[in-house]
Amino acid sequence: MNGRELQRCAAMRARELPATTLEFPFGRDVDVYKVRGKVFMLHTEVEDERRVVLKASPSDSLALRDAHEDITPGYHMNKRHWISLHPGGTLSPDMVEELVTESYRLVVAGLPIAQRPVEPHAFGRGQR
Repeated sequence: MNGRELQRCAAMRARELPATTLEFPFGRDVDVYKVRGKVFMLHTEVEDERRVVLKASPSDSLALRDAHEDITPGYHMNKRHWISLHPGGTLSPDMVEELVTESYRLVVAGLPIAQRPVEPHAFGRGQR
């Protein structure tokens, strides 16, 4: 996938997730996807490369970075808890969609129970 396709794939999945909003707090150059006011995905462009930045558990973040050249620490984010997806590598659309869903689940799990739009531990597991 090129950068535009990568971001489009991630955005399509994000828009399917309950209570997702798209905001531009850093200007029109950075798409920020939130659930109940908390960021779970960003689209950026760095040195003419479009990237997707997602939340990940620290152990998953390390494993993903070790397994995929096109996954690196999150650009301008906490490097333990965020990853960047780069275009042109081996990431499939299905994997991108699952990584977006997992980022969403992690953020939802951190919300107060009354604010959660879904049960994070069950949502999206094995089906969409």
